[in-house]
Amino acid sequence: MRQTLARWFDSDIGYSFRTSPVAIAAAVIAFVCVFCAAFADVVAPHNPFDLTTLVLSDARLPPAWRAEGSAKYLLGTDDQGRDILSVLMYGARVSLVVGIASVVLSVIVGVSLGLLAGFRGGWVDAFLMRLCDVMLSFPPILVALLIAGVGRALFPNAQNSVAFGVLILAITLTGWVQYARTVRGSTLVERNKEYVQAARVTGVAPLRIMVRHVLPNVMGPVLVLATIHVATAIITEATLSFLGVGVPPTQPSLGTLIRVGNDYLFSGEWWITVFPGLMLILIALSVNLLGDWLRDALNPRLR
Repeated sequence: MRQTLARWFDSDIGYSFRTSPVAIAAAVIAFVCVFCAAFADVVAPHNPFDLTTLVLSDARLPPAWRAEGSAKYLLGTDDQGRDILSVLMYGARVSLVVGIASVVLSVIVGVSLGLLAGFRGGWVDAFLMRLCDVMLSFPPILVALLIAGVGRALFPNAQNSVAFGVLILAITLTGWVQYARTVRGSTLVERNKEYVQAARVTGVAPLRIMVRHVLPNVMGPVLVLATIHVATAIITEATLSFLGVGVPPTQPSLGTLIRVGNDYLFSGEWWITVFPGLMLILIALSVNLLGDWLRDALNPRLR
């Protein structure tokens, strides 16, 4: 493990990373956010889901640095008396899980269909690309709202796992198209190269050629796109939760927290919505900056 990290650190990508202050700062911010979300049970000062610890008289307390604030709640409390800092950590966990899971599924579906369309060509390519054109003709947020609404109608008493599945599916159906078109374009170039022709001549099966030979050579743009798409998926999840069709209120995400805080924004309790909004901005911005750095690092002409 140590040798692998040392080789990566000495590689071109490692050199590009350690000489880029923006990439380092973005990586640190992303790491802190992911660490706090993953280990919220240990890091968070309070458990916002433990009803026995909630005190309704502490509801809507301002941050600790204000006169009415309490040192017990660094960023204040929400309308239920829950510590904002702790709720942010648990809410970021939900947003990250939904965002990363939807991106993974989008990559699997998009790369598979794009690889098939580019390698086979013919009517398969034409059909899949027209399907992509149809998906691109609809605004992604409307498609996600439709899928989420249908899922809620079919499963009105759904458990949290089903609600998470519906939300991940809604984001996946709007995200796989970009991967399919990207992989399809790269595959059209790779399938005519000598190593693919040599594999065909030697009798290698088409599926093996696609998986063992073509796929590794088209994954560079996919990694960059997936990194950036994580931020987009998190924002989409926050938007759906803000509109009330996201995760259930018992498992609040950043979008749910912003929606709840919006009701108290003009009454002076700005911290209930401002801090979840800042958390969402930090996560999305850090991931986008890492995606931009990775794009430049993998493209020698942009260095």
